[in-house]
Amino acid sequence: MSEQQKFDYIIVGAGSAGCVVANRLSKDCNNKVLLIEAGGKDWNPFFRLPMLMGKLFQMGIHNWKYYTEPEPYLNGRSLYWPRGKVLGGTSTINGMIYVRGNKLDYDRWAQMGNKGWSYEDVLPIFKKSENHETRTDEFHGSGGELQVCKARSDNILHDVFINAGVEAGYKKNDDFNGQEQEGMGRYDFNIKKGKRWSTSSAFLKSIKNRKNLTVITNALTENIIVKNGKTIGVNVIVDGKKKVFEVNKEIILSAGTVNSPQILLLSGIGPAAELAEHNIKSVVDLPGVGKNMQDHVDCVMAWECPKPISLYKNLRLDKIILSVLKGMLFGKGFATTFPYESGALLKSREALASPDIQYHFMPGLEKSANLYIPNPFKKKQATEVNHGFTIRIGPVNPTSHGEITLASNNPNTPPKILANYLKTEFDVKTIIDGIKIARNIIGQSVMDEFRGQELAPGAEFTSDEDLTDWLRSNSLTTFHPVGTCKMGDDPMAVVDENLKVHGIEGLRVADASIMPIITSGNTHAPTVMIGEKVAEMILKGK
Repeated sequence: MSEQQKFDYIIVGAGSAGCVVANRLSKDCNNKVLLIEAGGKDWNPFFRLPMLMGKLFQMGIHNWKYYTEPEPYLNGRSLYWPRGKVLGGTSTINGMIYVRGNKLDYDRWAQMGNKGWSYEDVLPIFKKSENHETRTDEFHGSGGELQVCKARSDNILHDVFINAGVEAGYKKNDDFNGQEQEGMGRYDFNIKKGKRWSTSSAFLKSIKNRKNLTVITNALTENIIVKNGKTIGVNVIVDGKKKVFEVNKEIILSAGTVNSPQILLLSGIGPAAELAEHNIKSVVDLPGVGKNMQDHVDCVMAWECPKPISLYKNLRLDKIILSVLKGMLFGKGFATTFPYESGALLKSREALASPDIQYHFMPGLEKSANLYIPNPFKKKQATEVNHGFTIRIGPVNPTSHGEITLASNNPNTPPKILANYLKTEFDVKTIIDGIKIARNIIGQSVMDEFRGQELAPGAEFTSDEDLTDWLRSNSLTTFHPVGTCKMGDDPMAVVDENLKVHGIEGLRVADASIMPIITSGNTHAPTVMIGEKVAEMILKGK
């Protein structure tokens, strides 16, 4: 083994957490750092335009394009799971919404025995990464690499939706990451000057010339090499050739909620009985690897809008071309905004300590609502609905848990994903409560001139039984999977409070998979925080 193939730290996965870890560890010129990414470079200029997020989710070249197993509580439907396969990971193709979660999320983590993870502990970590364009209070940071800005759309329907919620008795909230999370408002975004600001843009681009940092792309990590209970390196396929990279100090696995447990299992770290089924020798019997999988399930409600003011007005071909050019050249215009800019975090019952339902509002109709989607090349039909608005609704603390398991001992074979969406009655009831709240909000007088017929699920769906049937046929994922390498000290925990894998020396996991309980909201910001925190632990010798 040549000296050039030895590194102090090896980071597997250049996603929302991995890019942060690479930046922080390589800041010390004495640390020789290797960052391994299975996907390619994020060179595509269309990555930069926020409005193209939907197209990015469908593109296979920068996407793992996973599917769940047939979901038993969703009438056997297999749901599409896009995951970023590119520098920046899913932060390069996601919706860019910056929501940290509720304070109580982190306090619960700490109460489960994870010292150092309370809200008081993690708030400074969030602030360290952040560079907010306008917010300057005690909850926000400036000077960090991760650009954060307020919503930028000028579509009137966003304000109408928020005002309808206020009319219905809910408070207005200008900052879901501030003093309180509850209320109606607009989200913050990881957008800089009208362009997507992924973790690759934030944490890698500025340090690409560091001599002690090596970044390799199109490199599939097969497994981690463990000898006598200690990691010594990784087996990687780079451009079709097998390579071994040795490590002097630590390996940080940041491959995400799907791939981190897959790599652990392929390395012999996981439930011994499951490993034996795939002829994998057990290195350490950790029954929790791949378990505890949690995700935000949601449904899509939609209404017709009698006024021609929805996003459809921007979808004429010449307008699309002009908007893309304007966005690329000047960072302004329709293409530089994200459709779901407003929303809410509300309580289904006043007695709750924190919001249990999240709403994402779009002043347009979404494809997943099983409605007509405007096609600029297609002649309009008389029965088509063009202008409308959509609300995605889901519980922030779902109790239905799933798992990631191996389909094969071949690292090129996608693992099995079973989410068990809507397995529990709690999740079903919470989302039905959310539907009823949404109908109440849209029924307010401020919405009268903007509200047409309810398109999905439709006004005829009134009973809980009918809504339950509709949910099982139509519910979707919000693309927030977490928890498959959970942090803790119980028998199902995979990593400890310092994110060290139980029973293995020199190995940590740092990504959304370590969350013992899913955060209340979009999960990108917490994942960046996890990367920031693990790097701090390593540099402090914890």
